[in-house]
Amino acid sequence: MKFINLLKKELSELITAQMIISLVFVLGVFLMTGNIMQSFSDELTDEVNNPKINICDMDDTEFTSDMIDSFKENGSEVKMITVSGDNYAEAFNKESSLKSFVIIPEGFTDAVESGQKPEILSVVKMKSASTLSGMTGGTEGAESLINAYVANEIAQQHGVSEDDLKTIEAPLKVTSHTVVADKSAKISVGTVLAKITTQNMILPVIVLMLLLLTSQSLINSISNEKIDKTLETLLSAPVSRISIITAKMLAAAIIALLNAGVMMIGFSSYTKSMTSAVSGDINTSDIAAALSPNEAIKQLGLNLTAGDYLLIGVQLFLTIMICLAISIILGALVNDSKSAQTMLLPIMMMVMIPWMISMFTDINSLPTVPKFIISAIPFTHTFTAMTNLMFGNMTQFWIGVAYQFAVFIIVMFFALKLFTSDKILTISLNLGQKSRFKKSRKTNED
Repeated sequence: MKFINLLKKELSELITAQMIISLVFVLGVFLMTGNIMQSFSDELTDEVNNPKINICDMDDTEFTSDMIDSFKENGSEVKMITVSGDNYAEAFNKESSLKSFVIIPEGFTDAVESGQKPEILSVVKMKSASTLSGMTGGTEGAESLINAYVANEIAQQHGVSEDDLKTIEAPLKVTSHTVVADKSAKISVGTVLAKITTQNMILPVIVLMLLLLTSQSLINSISNEKIDKTLETLLSAPVSRISIITAKMLAAAIIALLNAGVMMIGFSSYTKSMTSAVSGDINTSDIAAALSPNEAIKQLGLNLTAGDYLLIGVQLFLTIMICLAISIILGALVNDSKSAQTMLLPIMMMVMIPWMISMFTDINSLPTVPKFIISAIPFTHTFTAMTNLMFGNMTQFWIGVAYQFAVFIIVMFFALKLFTSDKILTISLNLGQKSRFKKSRKTNED
């Protein structure tokens, strides 16, 4: 019985309103993330089960016409695309909803009839550098159907010899093209994504670690001074409170910059090694693209300039200042050492949600409600800054900067108002739990 009472006592101290709110919040984050992943999974499944084929028939022969008619008869939704010359971006400019299409070039029928391996062109539009962007909207369905039709035609026309069997197993030569805005390059989307991901993985990791370390250091600084009663002495010193809060924020910012510098040097060395390895593997492969990844990224206009990195730095500075202002408010709400750790959770969630989602998908392409919710988190715009600049989404970038600046002004106003008043010494987040901090103050006064 004594053990049961002790267990109840320990549970009552550990199961607090803060912990319950944290669990509910975490559950909501995973449910929202799961729904987003499910929507992409459903889209991928729908593309497999109900292939929508976009074809540009430049060969324009009876064979290709019969092949396209057979796709329609088998239930596939076929849409004919028109392009002029090598200007593949023209088709995407005409129709914004178009994601990809297959080109049947001239001489396709002649290659089939002569027993050679015919070639088709796979053209895919790239809108973001997210992982899932390369999994949906591709030309795999069309390639598979054309493969099957050509294999069946070869089998009927020539019989199945040993040489024909090799051609039937892989009757097509697929040349991939990637389109970004009005530019195109002879390379697959997967290769470009792999290169960009390897190069740009450093910034999100630095932002993630930077915000967590910065907020934790400032929350602990203020909360410890408040719990140890040294904050009262500091505020009664002949120094303005604005100077005190500025010194705290500046010190935290300097530490953050030192951490960022160390992490940037370390991750730069790591990603440079990874990039060299990936480039070497791709260039020595039997299926290497006509362009190297570096050349393709430059041709597609996906390389960032010094001005772009300067803009990213400005947005990162705003992000750190928002984090510091929020940390001051959260640190002031602490009344004991246990709640100091709990106070880090809101910032952690606001950082983790956009980081996880931006890794897998393009936030700009999400449905309206999830996009609005995620965009309301100020740190989201830092994780999307590099992608927006890379793909020329300048409107989204400047909207993000303006929103972050507005959030910083609002949060900093409340932080200054709190720090310049006596509430900084008495305010706490009880959430229905009796404040041991206030209780100790009352005991001392008595």
